[in-house]
Amino acid sequence: MKVQECVVVNEVVRHDPHGRRVWDEIIVPAGVKQALVNQALLSLLVRPGSTFVSTALHGMCTLHGPPGTGKTTLARGLPEQLAGFVAGRAVRLIEINPHGLMSAEHGQSQQRVDELLGDYVPSLAADGMPTVVVLDEVESMAVARSAASLAANPADVHRATDAVLTALDRNAVQHPHLFVVATSNFTEALDEAFLSRSDAAILVPLPDPAGLHAIVRSTLAALGDKYPPLGRLAEHPKLEAITAEAVGLDGRRTRKAVFQALARDLATVLDPGLLTLDSLAETLKDAAGLEAQGARDAAL
Repeated sequence: MKVQECVVVNEVVRHDPHGRRVWDEIIVPAGVKQALVNQALLSLLVRPGSTFVSTALHGMCTLHGPPGTGKTTLARGLPEQLAGFVAGRAVRLIEINPHGLMSAEHGQSQQRVDELLGDYVPSLAADGMPTVVVLDEVESMAVARSAASLAANPADVHRATDAVLTALDRNAVQHPHLFVVATSNFTEALDEAFLSRSDAAILVPLPDPAGLHAIVRSTLAALGDKYPPLGRLAEHPKLEAITAEAVGLDGRRTRKAVFQALARDLATVLDPGLLTLDSLAETLKDAAGLEAQGARDAAL
């Protein structure tokens, strides 16, 4: 795979105060979104014109937490939140899928990482426009070298991680208009030197009961545009107590559980408006039970 193929998104996001924002649909604890916006803005506004020696800022933030909590979607939605604050009211979004960089051929992973992060990405942002670079599931390219398995060719693992660190250091000095958002489901798998280069690490946790209620409510409300009874179900006074039974589910699985409830019966498949609160409650409880059992099995 050519390194160019690892860039899955390269687009300019312009400020649109009236546009529908994906960002708004992600439900996370209060403070998570603002912390990410503040860190990115601080980096993009302060680093240009300052020296790396004086700031020690690498222009990188790590979003970490369990799968399905919205980390990648938050990273993708960040440019539209920043665009209203920067010159030109536009921010470039570059999203990287790093999995194709790793190669079984000796030395190839290091070469590809260096070419992608050190050369190709900066060339895409050579016009100086503020740019958010999303490195999704970054643990695949910044493996903890201290834990590298001998069976996994640790020499190449070390070289690839070294290439990531070198590129981050070089870009921090030469390209202060770049801001990297790395996402990780397993921070214990990340190299310590990589984590030390992150200007901030923001935890995106599993939703709490209030978050679960908001997620289910928003899913039902969105469906309510087409199926009005679901919109009314979203406002049911017992919905909050029902969603509290889903503690342990991530945001993605919580939304999917609503559709699993619809799929339980052919009648609700054909007419989703027939969904009952009892059916939804049973589905959420079952999903949470399966998640808890899976966690117990994994711990054994």
